[in-house]
Amino acid sequence: MIGAYVADLDMIKLDLYRGYDYTEVIHQSILFYEAQRSGDIPEETNRIPYRGDSALDDQGFYGEDLTGGWYDAGDNVKFGQPMAASMTNLAWGMIQFEDAYRAANAWNYGLDGIRWAANYFVKCHVEDNKFYYQVGNPGLDHSYWGRPEEMTAERPALMINSSVPGSDIAGDTAAALAVASIIFSTSDPAYAAILLNHAEILFEFAINYPGNHPANGYYQPTEYGDELGLAACWLYLATGNELYLQNAEDLYVAHRLFRKSWAYGWSAKNPAVQVLLYQITGKIKYYNSLTNYVDSWLPNATLPYTPGGLVHRHDWGSLRYSANTAFIALIAAENGVKTAEYQDFAKAQIHYMLGDSGRSYVIGYGVNPPDRPHHRSSSCPDQPSACNWSSYGYDGPNPQVLYGGLVGGPDINDYWTQRLKHLEITGQI
Repeated sequence: MIGAYVADLDMIKLDLYRGYDYTEVIHQSILFYEAQRSGDIPEETNRIPYRGDSALDDQGFYGEDLTGGWYDAGDNVKFGQPMAASMTNLAWGMIQFEDAYRAANAWNYGLDGIRWAANYFVKCHVEDNKFYYQVGNPGLDHSYWGRPEEMTAERPALMINSSVPGSDIAGDTAAALAVASIIFSTSDPAYAAILLNHAEILFEFAINYPGNHPANGYYQPTEYGDELGLAACWLYLATGNELYLQNAEDLYVAHRLFRKSWAYGWSAKNPAVQVLLYQITGKIKYYNSLTNYVDSWLPNATLPYTPGGLVHRHDWGSLRYSANTAFIALIAAENGVKTAEYQDFAKAQIHYMLGDSGRSYVIGYGVNPPDRPHHRSSSCPDQPSACNWSSYGYDGPNPQVLYGGLVGGPDINDYWTQRLKHLEITGQI
């Protein structure tokens, strides 16, 4: 999803120089999340004709209802931490650029998406110190190719609790629910209060029982201090409680969140904490840490660029890393940090993805967009035709269009090809 990265009010109008319609990009980015929905999808709100109800039996150890949420990328597992990180960025972009989302008539669709994920996280938080952070077995899931609506494999749930801590998971979810409480505070204050209550309890759980969630071979845990710092920042912005600001500043020091992250992503939140603490306090130390990170991504700095102009952090998910840092740069620019320079950087990176590279990398948008993403449901033909590994191996475009999906991206030489179903969906993060 790249809608949050281009939703600047001055950028949302049709860019006549290059012809990029940001309004359409924002709408498609929200459609991507709708294509990822798990659970009972109401017919009246389903804008994805090839999707329907799925995983209606998802439950916890004691029969708790764990339906809902978003599937991960092209798979059918629900991974809590990248889901929370995606929800945070989507809501953050909407808050920061609310006027643009409203001008694009995309605000209410965005709210529906945030509510879908938030409702799932509330279900997963079954007790103060108990939270289900995953549903589905990745090994079993990766052995199945077909519609999520037709899954029959066992879908076990995984939990963190006082004996099996997961400050990274709890912190990320607390941040997501806190920012969601802000976005609903005017239109649905009762719902916002519910989300905020869960966010505060999850933050206390994360603080009182420190540690990373258990590794399972997918989305390996790294550190957890950055997730705690991010949660404290959003809880301060949601509540105005100075204690949360003190928590954030203390965590910044204790966990060395001033360090320059390798990138900004689902497991690395230092840049987000830096920009939020600068926004809140205006302190020069946060400005310095923030600019130390973003400046290293600018042209002629320390990172390589492709001939076409993409800052290239890594071959796997090159567009994801560029888009995420473009987002941080835009937030920094909105707060008066090197405004023109950072906006130019962000716009150049997003334009590369939309077509300056010679093609679009956003599915369903622009010139020669990707049409064979590694994505189960969009690879399936219309029902009642079967969907299986032959659909995976089909040598042609996916029968369904996964609007708004951002593919992994090119190598350092701008080379990218639609190898037979071997490309992953970057999505948001």
